Parts: sequence; structure tokens; C-alpha cells
Amino acid sequence: MDLSTINYWAVLVAALASFLIGGAWYSPALFARAWMEENGFSEADLQSTNMVKLFGGAFVLAFVIAFNLACFLGKDVGVAMGTFYGSLTGIGWVATSMGITYLFERKSMRLFLINGGYHALTFVVMGAIIGAWS
Repeated sequence: MDLSTINYWAVLVAALASFLIGGAWYSPALFARAWMEENGFSEADLQSTNMVKLFGGAFVLAFVIAFNLACFLGKDVGVAMGTFYGSLTGIGWVATSMGITYLFERKSMRLFLINGGYHALTFVVMGAIIGAWS
């Protein structure tokens, strides 16, 4: 693979998109309360978190994910195929892998749907962004 064919702006925008999606997905308007309840978190628990470490680490990982997806998709994939491959990746690999872990950890289906749904949607959007800019 020739890394010079990677559109790094697309990778950056795809990584940033995961933050926008996550901000909405885990907001009080959508799944914040259910996610906190399923994890046993309180508002105090969340307030005591080192936000720089949390969001900085999440961004680095999102960038790695977007870069990896861009390498997987290759060049000239287009938005439709980028979206399709993003959905296959997010649902078929990421969410299902999480599901196996959640089964053994005996986590709830509700938490699986919240977290797996976030990742599935994120991969679809990342695939669309990378595909559109390929």
C-alpha cells in the first residue's frame, strides 16, 4: 500500500466525526442516562475524570481507526462503497467483536446496543467521509 494515496484530511475529518457522533450519542438527549446506569456511573464519577487524558486518548484512537479504515478502503472507493464497507466493518467486525466480549463479561444487551450502535454508526460515517474524499 502506498501511504501517499491516503487523504489525511479525510482521515482527520473522519476522526473528528467520531467526536461529534459520540457527543450526540452519549448526550442526555439520547443515551447518556441509560449508559451511565448500565455502567454504574454517577455524575460525580464523570466529573472526576481527567478530561484531557480521556478526550486526547479517544482522539488518537479515533485517528488510528480512521487511518486504518482509509488503508482498508484504498483509493477511489467512492461514497457509496465507503459507506457500505464502513457498515460491514462497524457492524460485522467491531460491534460483533464487542458482543462476544460483552457475553463473557455478562454485560447487558442494553449496554451492547448503546456502545455497539455508536461504533457501527461511527464506522458508517467514517467510511462515507473517506470514500467521498478518495
